[in-house]
Amino acid sequence: MIRRLRGVLDEIGDDWALIDVNGVGYQIFCSSRTLSQFAVGEAAVIEIETHVREDHIHLYGFADAEERDWFKLLTTVQGVGTKVGLAILGVFGPDELMQVLASADKAAVSRAPGVGPKLAARIVSELKDKVSAVAMGEVAKSLGPLNSSSAGAVSEAASALVNLGYGLSEAMTAVSRALANLSDDASVEDLIREGLRELAPVDARAGG
Repeated sequence: MIRRLRGVLDEIGDDWALIDVNGVGYQIFCSSRTLSQFAVGEAAVIEIETHVREDHIHLYGFADAEERDWFKLLTTVQGVGTKVGLAILGVFGPDELMQVLASADKAAVSRAPGVGPKLAARIVSELKDKVSAVAMGEVAKSLGPLNSSSAGAVSEAASALVNLGYGLSEAMTAVSRALANLSDDASVEDLIREGLRELAPVDARAGG
């Protein structure tokens, strides 16, 4: 099973690239976002997902392991094949996709080529909880050890900020600062209120 290729980019097409590895050319299918990071004639390291079928072996290439993991997750949804998975990753980077799914933004998901309203709704429905769990795990790691009640409040507060339209990294940072300013037994409402204060422009905070 091929997991990574290191070589020189020989050729780039609309949705594929040809990488020369010690004289052997491998065709890999990539998202437009990944292809934009490579240039013909330059050295490249590409993370690979190998799909073996009865009639072919296809290699799908990614700029990093995180994008590859998203591809694998997206293609678990019924109706999301490899082409649609790459199309979605061509529109959204990993952080953007996490934010869009955590906030259940079906309209944003449907911006990807080949994704209609029904499929967008299915993607959000099937992946929202998985993505929220990942997102909240990142919040917990950023804050360090917490007791169970604090961890629950932090997760809910960060999720609420994401649902209000803030980016995942913004929400994590705001909740981290909010908890530092409050006691460990702060309520979800207190964390959201303080988190919003942290997210407000500096001038607004000074005036308040």
